[in-house]
Formats: sequence, structure tokens, C-alpha cells
Amino acid sequence: MADTVRESTLARRLLLSVYAPTFLLSFSGAVLIPILPLYAQSFGVSLVLVSLAVATAGFGTLITDLPAGLLLQRLGRKPMMLVGTGAVALAMLIVPVLHEFPVLVAAEAVAGVGTALWAISRLAYLTDVTTPRDRGRAIATFGGINRIGIFLGPAAGGLIATQFELYTPFYLSAAFAALSLLLTHVFVVETGGTTTHSSVRWQAMVAVVRSHWRDLAAAGAAQVFAQMIRNGRQLIVPLYGANVLGLDVAAVGSIVSISAAIDMSLFLPAGLLMDRLGRKFASVPSFLIMGLGMALIPFASDFTGLLVATAVMGLGNGLGSGTMMTLGADLAPKEAVGEFLGVWRLIGDAGGTGGPIVVGVIAQALGLALSAAVLSGIGFFAAATLVLFVRETLHEPEAVLAPPRPHTAQ
Repeated sequence: MADTVRESTLARRLLLSVYAPTFLLSFSGAVLIPILPLYAQSFGVSLVLVSLAVATAGFGTLITDLPAGLLLQRLGRKPMMLVGTGAVALAMLIVPVLHEFPVLVAAEAVAGVGTALWAISRLAYLTDVTTPRDRGRAIATFGGINRIGIFLGPAAGGLIATQFELYTPFYLSAAFAALSLLLTHVFVVETGGTTTHSSVRWQAMVAVVRSHWRDLAAAGAAQVFAQMIRNGRQLIVPLYGANVLGLDVAAVGSIVSISAAIDMSLFLPAGLLMDRLGRKFASVPSFLIMGLGMALIPFASDFTGLLVATAVMGLGNGLGSGTMMTLGADLAPKEAVGEFLGVWRLIGDAGGTGGPIVVGVIAQALGLALSAAVLSGIGFFAAATLVLFVRETLHEPEAVLAPPRPHTAQ
């Protein structure tokens, strides 16, 4: 009974502070999933530059992860959420106003910076207000809400681009990011600790890496592979549908949204699996199934074939809802949550950034079918790494790291 009351209270607390802003920001990004590669391609640039445009947000996130982790304890969870969502809204508004390829790349970089600030502060907030026994469900629900936005966004973006201009969905993206900013400002209550000197936080980050290097190496490698296939599919599906199968942007958007519908329906089973049986019971099957779905793409010869392959990937990704974030939250030491999550996000975002680049480089040289085959193998590597090298964290005590002592003169 007490657990039920706690879960209900927690859900109410997270509804407007995390879940609703997450949906809005997720929808903001999802309307661009079928649009961004095609919009970049409309400037007449090569596939390598198209993949660069898609991956630029990942680069922005990548270079911001460590500084964001260090700033988290000094600035607090809420201010970083506000700056992050504001940066995304502004960046998306600039793209259709100026309508230049270099502007698109720069705006995606700014959006990536904002995403890093939002993502780390949001995960730290979720870590603060949950315990290991309910964390899997809370974060999986967050993942499910995120996936609902991804489900609704692509079809909306594709339809709007078809009816108006290819750049029009960027206005919608900016508006939803601005709404997320508003909800965050009104409903998030600060949960962070005290402010400390920046040199002490750098020492804490070094201490985190030293004391948790085994976890960061093993679980981090799995996360690199996992994020590569997750992000790589967002580039390969629109390009394969448009360039190989000749589908229009509305058809591509429908395929992505149907896959997302399957994806979002599994967040509750994923959370239950993580909290009842263990984190690996959800994550390992997830990446095996995603690898299988990616392997089916080269065999797709029409709308239905690509839909089946993408639906299988949606099934796999849904089963892994929140798994990597939950694993990172479990491993984060209480006294250095921001520092650990900064390193954790850096590792994962390196994989996420690498996915589109792998697709673009291989597609330019050898074609999109071989890119899909490579990403399929990466999905299987993610599952194998989790099985062989990553420990189960469900029943382990939360990590604790003593804060570094300030230097005193001898």
C-alpha cells in the first residue's frame, strides 16, 4: 500500500515537471525526423554533408556533456533545464527565417548544446526524486512519453512539409520547444545541492572516472553501440525511403510514425522488466531486435517492406525504453551525480553522433544498403557487450563517492 501511494505521488510530481515538457520537446524534435535529411539535401550538397547536418546536433551535445555535468551542481537543475529548452527553441526558429545550409548546421549545433543541458539536468532531477526500486518505471515512463512525441511528430512534420514548404515544420518545432520552456519554468522545483568551487568539481569528475572506470568502460561501450544504431536509423530510414524506394516525404513520415507507435507502446513492460527482473532483461533483447530490423532494410523493395523493417526496430527500441538512462542513474555516485552523468552522456552521445556519420560515409562510398548492414552489426555488438561485460545493477546499493577534500597549505 505504501509503495502504491509513493508511486502515485511520484507520478503526479513528475507529470508537469518532467513528462509534459519532455513530450513537448520530443514532439519538437520529431517533426523534423523525416524533414531534416531532405531539407539538408535540398541545398544540393553531398550525402556526406547531409549526414554532417544531421549529426551536428549530436556534436553540439557531445562537446557540452562534460561542462554541463560540472555546471549542474553550481547552477542547479532548473536553470539548466530552462537554458537548454530556450536554446532549442531559438535555434529551430532561426533555420526557416534565414534558410541557408550553414545556418542549418550552426542552428543544429546550438540545439545540440541545449539538448545536453536539458538532458543532464532532467536525468539528475529524476535521479534525485526516485529510488532504485521505482527508478526503472519512472525513467521508462519518461522514455515512453518521449516516444509518444516521436510517434506524433514525424507524420505531422511530413504532412505540413507536403502542404506548405519543406522548412515550415521548423516553426512548429520552435513553438513546441517554447511551450516546454514555459512548463519547466512554472512547475520544476529545484532539487540540487550546494554550490561548490569549479576546481573541486573537476576533482570530483577525475575521482568519478578513476573509481568507476570499469563501469564506464563496459557499460559505456554498450551505450556507444546502442546509441549508434538508435541515431543512425533516423538518417537511414528517410534517405532509403526517398532515394532508393522513391517515397515522398509524407510516406516516409508515416513509416516513422507507425514504428514510433509500436515503440511507445512498450515503455510500461520495459519499466516492469527493469524493476522486477533487472536492467539487462530489457536492454539485451532490445538491441538484438533492433539489429534484426536494421538487417531487413536492404531487403525492402517498397513502402510495406520498409515499414516492416522499421516496425521491427520500433519494437526493439520500445523494449529498451529508458534502459541506458536507468543504468547510468543506478551507477551515478550520490556525491557526484552531475559529474558522472556528464561522462555517461559524453560516452553515449559519442555513439549517437557516430551513427549518422557512419551511415553518410558508407552510403556515399558504397550505398545505403551496406550502411544498414553495418548498423545491424553494431546493434548485435551492443547486445553482446551488455551480456558479457556489464553487471546487473537492480539489487546493488547506490554508488557513493566521497567528495574530494579541498587543498590546504602544508
